[in-house]
Amino acid sequence: MVKVLNPGIYSSIQDFGRFGFQQFGVPLSGVMDKNAASFANAIIANAKDLPVLEITMMGPKLQFDCNTLICISGADMSPKLNSIPFSINKVISVKKGDILSFGRLVNGFRSYLAVSGGFKTDYIMQSYSMYYGITKKTKIEKGDILEIESNKKSLESHHASIKVNNDYFNLKEIEVFKGPEFDKLSEAQKKILFNQDFTISKDNNRMAYQLNEELENDIEPIITSLVLPGTLQLTPSGKIILLMRDCQTTGGYPRVLQLSEDSINAIAQKFTGNKVCFKLIS
Repeated sequence: MVKVLNPGIYSSIQDFGRFGFQQFGVPLSGVMDKNAASFANAIIANAKDLPVLEITMMGPKLQFDCNTLICISGADMSPKLNSIPFSINKVISVKKGDILSFGRLVNGFRSYLAVSGGFKTDYIMQSYSMYYGITKKTKIEKGDILEIESNKKSLESHHASIKVNNDYFNLKEIEVFKGPEFDKLSEAQKKILFNQDFTISKDNNRMAYQLNEELENDIEPIITSLVLPGTLQLTPSGKIILLMRDCQTTGGYPRVLQLSEDSINAIAQKFTGNKVCFKLIS
């Protein structure tokens, strides 16, 4: 078991998502950055889609009640085991009573803690992912007990690590496809969309990222239609909204672009004030 001594700002259990229930209005959810979560699991020989703890901006403080192996990938939040710093993207052996904590955010925005065998939370609609209205909680809280399996091999010396390329954390150019309503944009609007830098606003979370800059338009709202993580919506007021993993399943704003999977991962590691620009994939 793992006891939550301090939950951090926003930490939640996530796997790869809740597929097959969108027709009932159930969001996909799942890890915001699948690339980083997959690395964390792979390094400790887990299946890549096992549930991990997704940590946003500031890490929690956790006490382990059993021996296990852990790995942290994604954003570097200066992790420490019993106050001793250690490197991310490396197998770490944890003993009963050890305390995991985090410090300064060095890069990125979301970090992923994988434990041997994955976190054992409620399995609802074929997923462990926390989401409001589906699971009992949307994030971990102080005093929570997180179930994990004890790993008897955790007391052995482990040195396995993987060289991870996190260049996408700083990637400014975001690759996109044409959305269903792309051709409703004028040539002038398309030129602005692909030749201007946009800034991540303070309104960013697991549901959506908004951009500060607006794109004036007179496109009529559409009949409520399917949206997905990565859909870029354009509101009548000109607001640009990038839908993320916890987004709704339908929407009435024009869907002018669709982010690639790699682009969703890149956006997930960005925060307020970061700049992006869009590159159209043919």
